[in-house]
Amino acid sequence: MRPTLDFLLNDWLGVSSLLQRERFADHSTETFASVLDTCERIAREKFAPFNRLSDTQEPHFDGERVHLPEATHAAMAAYVDSGMLAAAQDYELGGMQLPCVIEMAANAFFSKASVAMGGYAMLTSGNANLLMAHGTPLQREVFAKNQFAGRWFGTMCLSEPQAGSSLSDVATRAVPDGADFEADALGHRYRLRGNKMWISGGEHEITENIVHLVLAKIPGPDGKPVPGTRGISLFIVPKKLVDAQGALTGERNDVALAGLNHKLGYRGTTNTLLNFGEGKYPVRGGPCAIGYLVGKPGEGLRCMFHMMNEARIGVGLGAVMLGYAGYEASLDYAKQRPQGRPITGAGKDATQPPVPIIEHADVKRMLLAQKAYVEGGLALELYCARLVDELHTGDEAAAREAGTLLEVLTPIAKSWPSEWCLEANSLAIQVHGGYGYTRDFMVEQYWRDNRLNMIHEGTHGIQGLDLLGRKVVMDGGAGLKLLATRMSATIESAGQVPGLAEPANALAGALQRLGAATRSAWSTGVPDEALANATPYLQAFGHVVLAWLWLDVAMAAERSGGELKPGKLAAMRYFFAYELPKIDAWLGPVAARQALCRTLQAEFF
Repeated sequence: MRPTLDFLLNDWLGVSSLLQRERFADHSTETFASVLDTCERIAREKFAPFNRLSDTQEPHFDGERVHLPEATHAAMAAYVDSGMLAAAQDYELGGMQLPCVIEMAANAFFSKASVAMGGYAMLTSGNANLLMAHGTPLQREVFAKNQFAGRWFGTMCLSEPQAGSSLSDVATRAVPDGADFEADALGHRYRLRGNKMWISGGEHEITENIVHLVLAKIPGPDGKPVPGTRGISLFIVPKKLVDAQGALTGERNDVALAGLNHKLGYRGTTNTLLNFGEGKYPVRGGPCAIGYLVGKPGEGLRCMFHMMNEARIGVGLGAVMLGYAGYEASLDYAKQRPQGRPITGAGKDATQPPVPIIEHADVKRMLLAQKAYVEGGLALELYCARLVDELHTGDEAAAREAGTLLEVLTPIAKSWPSEWCLEANSLAIQVHGGYGYTRDFMVEQYWRDNRLNMIHEGTHGIQGLDLLGRKVVMDGGAGLKLLATRMSATIESAGQVPGLAEPANALAGALQRLGAATRSAWSTGVPDEALANATPYLQAFGHVVLAWLWLDVAMAAERSGGELKPGKLAAMRYFFAYELPKIDAWLGPVAARQALCRTLQAEFF
């Protein structure tokens, strides 16, 4: 993996150009490489050897405490000591001021070594980043800085048992905390009551405190909750109460673990049902959880999207690296496993010894598919991270374009690897044959871990609705037009490179068909008609994006040469020959506004 990572960073994205910017001027290509070396070593020594252990010895609750293997505590301590929780933050916050693209590349090693153990860190950095963007100065000082330092970890509490992904139906309530409403230095204080479900990292003893970011509704003047998402506010609800200096007060907040969810995969990350204000830990004599308002009332979902979008890219990276781990395992197995004999013009010669299965065309197909999925997915996530750097440190025009592109690409960055790197894991099992579905080999765990990624942080269907219902039509289609402009520039450049004109023309045609299907879907202006086939649209859109990135990567491979070039060009050719043609099957129902799934009566099932 490391050679491909270095190639994508240096030869494709040209991260050394970031060193000319003031924020990154203290760094060099050597410091970037040193960060990657350190994280690769920690992941190899502290995470990878215990990945299976975190799966088989999953968290358990004894009624008072959640127990995790000691290896998880040690792994997270090593991660905290590395400084990666604050890697992209200012020096004043204890950070390294690393570019986001280097931070993401470094975190790829942890996702590959043990995505479940690494989940605590992803949530914590996302929580702290949200507070840096939307919290008060003291909330940043107390809650964000203690998370960056690894003293506390964090969560995001959105879903509820009765509502799932339908945040409009959030039932958790928050009311002002009486006379002390405005007296607390940490912010307007509220009393929360409700239940939250599917909360990753919601209970553990890895750190001394857990900072929950909780969505809840404040009653309106009539005492009733404001309907819809516009009534949602965001609150900091710590597991243990703290003072304005960040010291624990010794008082437990009324946040109680109701139970653990026992999952197919990601077993090393606790997943919880939490009760807020049920009275198990009474605060100030009453059943309530104390929370501090973040931002303004009614703007909670807008604030939370800061963390949700970051988490979606993090989920995409995790899906990529699970796919990568399976690819490398199946590649190694295929090189060593002798079975069968090659088919020649005269048929099979049974007198010859068996050959390694990598010599068979169908095994090569499965390996090449995995390579195209995982390396293409890694390029996608790093490209998005590079856009974040442009958003934060580029000039005004570049930052505006980067923000627009991120809006469009975030649903793809989450969903595409979640689907196709899961397919890579399925192919890795297939390459192993019967051994693949036994626990003697890791590929079955990689598949189980990866299967969750199509669901959490916004299901596949939600990402499709977001893409077709919001992102491609926002600002008159500005995001889609900008993305098409970027793709067209790649197409024009690739057309001048020997051997790349054919895929460039294929991408041009695919882009044209995608645009036509988008216009057709919305031609009647009826949302129900347009969005009924949002998921196949998402699949087609993602494949067009990946074809574009593979063409761009192929041009970089042609420029740089070297031993990686043949493999990169082969993966690009595979994607254009086997994958890009699939978009027509997906776009057909979209363009026709196929009504079958929308109008079918439930009783017909």
